[in-house]
Formats: sequence, C-alpha cells, structure tokens
Amino acid sequence: MPTVQTGDIETYYETRGEGPPLLFVHGALSDHSAAAAQLDAFSEECTTIAYDLRGHGQTANPRDAPYSIDLLAADLDAFITALDLDHPVLCGVSMGGMVAQTYASRHPDGLGGLVLADTFTPSFVDRRDRFERTVLTRASLELLRLVGYERAMGALTWLGRRIERNRTTSLRPERFPPMETAAAVNALRAVLSFQHTDIDLRSITVPTLILYGEHETSVIRRHVPTLAAEIPRATVREVPDAGHASPWDNPAFFNDAIRTFLTEIVSSPAAGSEPPE
Repeated sequence: MPTVQTGDIETYYETRGEGPPLLFVHGALSDHSAAAAQLDAFSEECTTIAYDLRGHGQTANPRDAPYSIDLLAADLDAFITALDLDHPVLCGVSMGGMVAQTYASRHPDGLGGLVLADTFTPSFVDRRDRFERTVLTRASLELLRLVGYERAMGALTWLGRRIERNRTTSLRPERFPPMETAAAVNALRAVLSFQHTDIDLRSITVPTLILYGEHETSVIRRHVPTLAAEIPRATVREVPDAGHASPWDNPAFFNDAIRTFLTEIVSSPAAGSEPPE
C-alpha cells in the first residue's frame, strides 16, 4: 500500500506507467478509484497518479478536524514535493478542480498543464448561483447529519440524476466508496467554504483545459465562461452524453480530450511559459 507523509497526514496513492507525470485529484465523497479509467488509459505514455484527499479513502484526517480547500491545496503541494514530481499535468474533478485551481494559482511555475473538470470558481456569478450553491450544500449537510452517510448518498445521487433529467447513469451510490458520516460532513463543509478562498485565476499561466458535461448542472455551467475568460491560456470542451461526473459518464471522450491536450502541450513552443503581452 503506497503512502507518503505530507504534513500531518499520511497520503495514500496509486500510480501506473512511466513518463511525464499526470496527476488526478478526485471530488468530494470519492477517492483515488474515481480516476481508475484514466490511470489505465494513460499508463503507456505517462506516469499516472491518483491519491486520496484528506479524510477520503485511505488517507486519514486527524481527529476528524474540519478543513478547507486551502488546506487541501497545501496537502497537494506537499504531495507533489514528496514524490518529486517535475511539472506534472494536474487534473482536478469537481472538488478536486477547486483544489487544482487553488494550487495552480499559487504555484504557477510548478505545473506543466492544468485540467479543470466539472468544477466552479470561488466567486458567485449571480444571485441564483449563490442561492443554489449555498442552499443545496447546506441541505445536503443537514441530510447527512440526520440520516447518516449511507442513506444520504442514496437520496443525493437520486437528486443528482433528477437534476440531470436522468440523461446520465453514473451517479449511483455504488460508485462511491464507504465513508464515515463525520468525514462526509467535513468534505461538504470544505466545498461550502470555497467561496472564501482567495484565487487569482489570471495567475494561472499554464495551458488549461476546461471540461464540463453536456448535461451538467446549471451551478457548474455558469462558471465555465468565467474560467475561460480569466485563465489566460484556457480551452473549453463540452463532454457529450455526460453530466457532473463526466469522467464516469463518457470516459472515452474525456480521455481523448486530455490526450489531445497533452499532445498540444508537448508541441507548443510556449508550453509552461508566460502568455505574450
């Protein structure tokens, strides 16, 4: 069981293949296995790595203490340093995208590229966005506290499919690993606290690919134009036949989009450098 000490926690991770590092950061209530299809798909051309965030999977969270996206980004920095990863391409999905954009904004010279999938920015784009993000997350938190993680996940995944009008099938309780209720509450609290995270998207100067599902929730879709406008070297692609879990809904398209992005990074003479004035 590969683990590495990162600050006050011992982080579990899995890796495949050899080559330039490609690092995946999973979403809330998930673990490293969320990127299983990507670990296998890219293992012939990259060193693919997926790890368990604090309080998820096999990475413990000491004393079940509350944490923030800022702390998860600091954990990521410690993880990249501990494994001595040289300018990895970082792919964050959902909450993992929040962690990835936070890290990228503070370490703009530390990455070879960035993929942000199914995620949003800290700022609210309008009143409806503020209402939906805060009310939905707080309602999910109360449901977790009331009925516990296992029963709540059945209701939350059902609601997710309803929001996507049942056009996707991957949001099922069995896709998510077992989790203690206290750990799940901490994860959703971190998502809720993201609005207080200070990020300058303009400082993310590496090539960036923004992915979102065709049937993605309005909460996420509203933030795609903001990410595309403020990140200097951003490209946007819609994942067809996919909702909020686009790597699960359409892994073939998702992986092909990343593969094309990696090829463009390698072929671009300006890869990793500052964009022209």
